[in-house]
Amino acid sequence: MSHPAPSSESGQATPGQRPRVLLIEDDIRLGQMVEDYLSDAGWSVRRATTLAQSLVELEAGRGGAGFDAAILDLMLPDGDGLDLCRRLRGGGDDLPVLVLSARGDPLDRVIGLELGADDYLPKPFEPRELLARLRAIVRRRQGVPGAAPSLRFGRLEIDPQSRQARVDGEVRMLTGYQFDLLLALARHPGRVLSREFLLDAVKSTGAQEVYDRSIDVHISRIRAVIEDDPRHPRRILTLRGAGYVFARSQDGA
Repeated sequence: MSHPAPSSESGQATPGQRPRVLLIEDDIRLGQMVEDYLSDAGWSVRRATTLAQSLVELEAGRGGAGFDAAILDLMLPDGDGLDLCRRLRGGGDDLPVLVLSARGDPLDRVIGLELGADDYLPKPFEPRELLARLRAIVRRRQGVPGAAPSLRFGRLEIDPQSRQARVDGEVRMLTGYQFDLLLALARHPGRVLSREFLLDAVKSTGAQEVYDRSIDVHISRIRAVIEDDPRHPRRILTLRGAGYVFARSQDGA
């Protein structure tokens, strides 16, 4: 793993504060290299090597300045990292999660995204790409100051200010990436949007490949959250071979 010098730009924490990341990785050597690299880039890094230790760190973080993101290895000595991701999202925690894994099976990537991971980076990786993706998921969570007013489509409300999607006033939990994807669709109702257009609309770095089919996984997750019947969606429609359409009219939906 090479160590090109990182730029001084870090995440989007309050000015004067170093953004905080929880690094959950049982490979001591790799963990130390990642910690050194991120520290040089302006991040405050806490490390955990087990699921149990990571839960302790997360709970402690809630008592003071919380974490801005977590980097999560999947293969840990006391369990699968996906269990932690499932636990976070099941408890309504929107902490941005970047999954690292040496497992090359695309199914692991799909499962990770379906369980609420914001991004997935296979090992081995370039530290610059890790840093770029980490910055991106933190920016997505924090949103953009002065965002536009809420968008309303029938019973669905999409609020860029709070970065929440609500159905009948009830908040529906989405990751930062998924919210940005939904917002991009909702800002072009009735228009067929290709995967390439959507990826370009939501990416804030060049780290993600244009033909990354994970867009389909995220759309599936969004449907599971906002549709009454995800098997027969009425809000986000698929146009086979062309892309996705956000329904302009959603009366009763």
